[in-house]
Amino acid sequence: METAMTDDTHMLRSGDLTATIKAQGAEMCSLKHKDGTEFVWQAGPAWPRHAPLLFPIVGRLAKDEMRHLGKTYRMTQHGFARDCRFAWAERGESRCSLVLEDSDATRALYPFAFRLTAAYVLDDAGLDLSLRVVNTGGETLPVSLGGHPAFNWPIQGGVPKESYALTFTDEEPSPVRRVENGLLLAATDPSPVRGTVLPLSEALFASDAVILDPVNSHGVRYAATDGTGPWLEMSWRGFRELGVWSKPTGAPFLCIEPWRGYASPKGFDGEFSDKPGLMHIAPGAEEQLSFRIEVGTS
Repeated sequence: METAMTDDTHMLRSGDLTATIKAQGAEMCSLKHKDGTEFVWQAGPAWPRHAPLLFPIVGRLAKDEMRHLGKTYRMTQHGFARDCRFAWAERGESRCSLVLEDSDATRALYPFAFRLTAAYVLDDAGLDLSLRVVNTGGETLPVSLGGHPAFNWPIQGGVPKESYALTFTDEEPSPVRRVENGLLLAATDPSPVRGTVLPLSEALFASDAVILDPVNSHGVRYAATDGTGPWLEMSWRGFRELGVWSKPTGAPFLCIEPWRGYASPKGFDGEFSDKPGLMHIAPGAEEQLSFRIEVGTS
């Protein structure tokens, strides 16, 4: 079978699964089983994205401004990578990779040299995404990186949203963080995770995202609590925080977001390089982070 591809998209195939990746944002826009089950939110009025990459920031900066060496740059929520077209570096039957490098356009927003590579590999059980950030410049690279995949909620039509839960690999008793107007609050909330289980409901997101900082677990299962129907498992390496989000007003998707970094704390107004949560990559050095999505239909 030929691999479906255009300049804009590339379809991966392995066993019963297909995945579609876009050049715009290096974004996964489909992960589908041959029985017709689509796991990825197909965008729409409630939220126009599928699974954007968050780079070079996660969350918001105060006033959407970044300060560096006496200059101020405009940087909107979650950074610019999700709105940039990546270059295809590899395109195969079950794997592809895409690259974004700094340019005049990016340096007007973020005055640093970098190379960001997103490599997708599909196998019979699921999809791996490996992310590599290289500092190609001569000064330390202050940067954050995150995933923002949105999955259908419910996965299976006709099932109540409240029938689903997230089950973590480890207990998550620590208080969770919240944001207000996109900025991280100093106050915390008691963990809504009961041991390893986070029951899902629209009310959970009345105060926006639930942020586990840090997250103890290395993975989570998203499934109906009765154990029937399609399910999904995510695992991650190198990420330290996890955001769980849906629209506070209700929407048919759930985002499970591994992060390395987070929004500016409310009241922080310093140099960008001093912002909490950043990676600081030395010239010529790199950071590699990854996550994997496994899926099943029963």
